[in-house]
Amino acid sequence: MKNQIRANTLLTEDAAQKEVFWKPFTDIHCHCLPAFDDGPTTLNQSISLCETLIADGIGTVVATPHFLGAYDGNANAATVREAVNCLNQILWEDGMGLTVLAGAEVRVDERICQLLEDDIIPTIGDGGQYILLELPHEVFIDIDLLLTELSSGGITALIGHPERNVPLMQQSNMLFKWVENGALLQITAASLIGDYGPEAKRSAWYLVANNLVSVVATDAHNAHHACPRMSAAFTLVAKQFGEELARLLCIENPSRIVAGLDIKPTLENHNEVVNR
Repeated sequence: MKNQIRANTLLTEDAAQKEVFWKPFTDIHCHCLPAFDDGPTTLNQSISLCETLIADGIGTVVATPHFLGAYDGNANAATVREAVNCLNQILWEDGMGLTVLAGAEVRVDERICQLLEDDIIPTIGDGGQYILLELPHEVFIDIDLLLTELSSGGITALIGHPERNVPLMQQSNMLFKWVENGALLQITAASLIGDYGPEAKRSAWYLVANNLVSVVATDAHNAHHACPRMSAAFTLVAKQFGEELARLLCIENPSRIVAGLDIKPTLENHNEVVNR
């Protein structure tokens, strides 16, 4: 049994002193399927990444290969589900404590709603309630109409790693508008630590402090570069804003998303609003 994590994992020394046991993390954004995109190219690399996820305290991960954009036509919901089933079977046979769910990281495109209706694009956890969106990094585009169209179909948009998107952060007022209209934001755990540079780090903490972030995820691509940093991010958020918010962003809201439940807002946890 490789790097198996107990179902109840102690995440902090303070929690241990209080005899508080935490569930493993749920990661709703990870490129862990082999030969789909810029993640693992082989099954062995995929398993190595899964081992790293487990070692980081993650018990459930959503496989989110890139859809549309540069990867248009590389995959569909059926091939993702098949790959997820195969990977889960291997993990189960090896006694590894990780469950993989189907999903996708979808580049914004006018065809998304039709592709969802045609079951070409999988939603987060394949539950039909949430979709992970990726905006272009080169230019800013207003996706308000897409968000409205998705919402009218009963689907909530989760915008991936906005803190790493320079044109988007230059229009950060739009993020406030999108969130007010029901969209959710997911930041990358490694951004909070500084792995993506000082600008992404500042942007990540700005979004957290302004109650805009609903979820922290790894966006991990392999076991070495762009690797999981969830436990470190949890510790930093807990130190800055308290363990309640850290647990909400890293455990509870991700778990609610994969279960198809409404997320809990962060405004109940802290009200510090800052300027960037």
